[in-house]
Amino acid sequence: MSVVILVDEQDNDLGLYDKMAAHKEGLLHRAFSIFIFNSKNQLLLQKRADHKYHSPGLWTNSCCSHDVREYSLLEFAGKRLEEEVGINTDLEEIGTVTYDLDCGNEMRENEFNHLLLGYSDDNPIPNSEEVSQIRYEDIATIKAEIEKDPDQFTSWFKYLLPRVEALI
Repeated sequence: MSVVILVDEQDNDLGLYDKMAAHKEGLLHRAFSIFIFNSKNQLLLQKRADHKYHSPGLWTNSCCSHDVREYSLLEFAGKRLEEEVGINTDLEEIGTVTYDLDCGNEMRENEFNHLLLGYSDDNPIPNSEEVSQIRYEDIATIKAEIEKDPDQFTSWFKYLLPRVEALI
């Protein structure tokens, strides 16, 4: 069973809960979202694998997941980044945000999300269990694509992108 850490509005740990149930019930849980930029100031995007239980086949930020107790936030985020897209780089936390978003398929992302930033010119190696495609793209192009066809992007990415842009 995959679990998430339920939290309150101040990110205090309230205990573990089944991941699928937390998303169906819309319970506030801890998460992180990683934004990797290359030296051309392009953001690494991933397209979620088609078999993901929510938001399958949609474009999103470089990597995102749920924190675990066994590692520090940055340590685990680095592990997930390497597992999902094959990049190993330093990450820094640039802020936090809380949101409650509909993800379709009777799923919600009610998250206390830690925003993480990193830089890399490494060639990504996507894990096909998690990611179907990857690409680097400049922010202006991404925003134009979101405006033209918002349904091709995850709900959280559309929410987070302007907030991350304001922090960097």
